[in-house]
Amino acid sequence: MKLSPLHSWEVSSREAVEIQHRLRKLVSLEELKGEVHIVGGVDVSYSKSSQLLYAVVVLLSFPDLHLIEESWSISKPSFPYIPGLLSFREVPPLLTASERLSHKPDVVVCDGQGIAHPRGMGLASHLGLCLSLPTVGCAKSRLYGEYQTVDKRAGCFSWIKAGDKIIGAVVRTRKGVRPVFVSPGHKIDLRGSISLVLQTCRGYRLPEPTRQAHLLSNKLRCSSRKRSR
Repeated sequence: MKLSPLHSWEVSSREAVEIQHRLRKLVSLEELKGEVHIVGGVDVSYSKSSQLLYAVVVLLSFPDLHLIEESWSISKPSFPYIPGLLSFREVPPLLTASERLSHKPDVVVCDGQGIAHPRGMGLASHLGLCLSLPTVGCAKSRLYGEYQTVDKRAGCFSWIKAGDKIIGAVVRTRKGVRPVFVSPGHKIDLRGSISLVLQTCRGYRLPEPTRQAHLLSNKLRCSSRKRSR
C-alpha cells in the first residue's frame, strides 16, 4: 500500500492537539460504500523492558474470516504516552506495517477509539485518514462520553453520548462478557460500525480482526523478550 503523509510526526504535544483539531474536519461519517471482501485488524503491543512497540496489521477474508496476510513493524516510540494523543505514538509504526501489505483491505477494525474521543480524533479516525480507508474503533474501555448500562445479551448495545451528541456505542459481543466500545473512525457510520463488529465476532469478546492482531503482537513481543535473555 502506498501512503501519503498528512503531517509530520515529529511534533510537540501542543502541536499534536492542533493537528487533531484540524484533521477532525476531514473525517467522513457515511454509510460504508462497496462490498467488503477483506477486513483488516490492527493492534500495538508495548514492551516496557525493551521500550519497543510491536505494531501488527492482519487481513482476513470476509465473511469467513480466514487469514490472508499479516504484517508488522517493531520500533521505538517517537512520541510519549499521553492520554488522548495515542495515535501519535501508535499510528506511525502501523503505517509502516501497512505499507508492506500486498493486499488492500476494504475496512479496518482498530483496537482504539474512533470519534468517541475528546477531540473526535481517536486512533481509528487518524489511521483512517492516513490510509484513506474506512476504519472502525473497537476499544476495550471508555475514553470519553457517557452511556447507560447495556443488556447482558449478545448483540445488545447502548449509545455513548457527549452531551446530546451520539458518538459511539457500548456493544455486548458475547453474553456475560464485558462490552466493547465502538465508534466510527472514518468513511463509515455508527450503525455500520456496530454491524461490522458483530459480524466479525466468532465467540470471543473481541472481533476476530483485532483479536488476531492482538495475538500476533503479543507473540512478537514475547519472542523478542526470550531472544534478549
